[in-house]
Amino acid sequence: MEDLPEINPITKNQEKVFDAYEKGDHVVLSGSAGTGKTFVALSLALEDVLDKETPYDQIVLVRSVVPTRDTGFLPGNKEEKEDPYTKPYRGICAELFGQNDSWNKLIQAGTVAFESTSHLRGTTWNNTVVIIDEMQNLNFHELDSVITRIGRDCRLLICGDYYQSDFDKEKDKNGVLMFLNIVEKLKHFTVVEFGWEDIVRSDFVRDYIMTKEMLGIK
Repeated sequence: MEDLPEINPITKNQEKVFDAYEKGDHVVLSGSAGTGKTFVALSLALEDVLDKETPYDQIVLVRSVVPTRDTGFLPGNKEEKEDPYTKPYRGICAELFGQNDSWNKLIQAGTVAFESTSHLRGTTWNNTVVIIDEMQNLNFHELDSVITRIGRDCRLLICGDYYQSDFDKEKDKNGVLMFLNIVEKLKHFTVVEFGWEDIVRSDFVRDYIMTKEMLGIK
């Protein structure tokens, strides 16, 4: 595998994430689609884990794999059921390392692990950078369960957008707001809010989301 290239922030809010992470904070990356939240989080985590001088041995990516919280009806074993949900991370790793099989190599080396919220009971993570992705699709119980898995020498990067929630029930949808209300009051947590001006995916996506917000449509 090629060495990880140097990644630099593109927008002011991405720069805030880099600064907070370098300072040693846990970081919440919240806001508009297309702002590079997951890309930035995974690149920062990889930089730390691949550096032998840091205390971090692995990255654990956590997300809910289906809105029902149950992967039982999907065909295949655990890895096959979760495969469609690892696609974004495969793409990011391929872009970072310039190799399409980078994700598989990182998984096989134990550098990266993917976990759904369905398989966390009894788990403790030590020396780990934990990325909670698509946080808006985890209810409060799930978010609470993930964060209480954190052991020694861990970092947290939490990504998502409240307005893209797949939940129908307000109680579940508001779970992430309850969770963020707690972590914002904890030491060494920085929350960075991304807006349409941070969108780097394409001019089209930026114009669409900007127009949607101007019309007051969420």
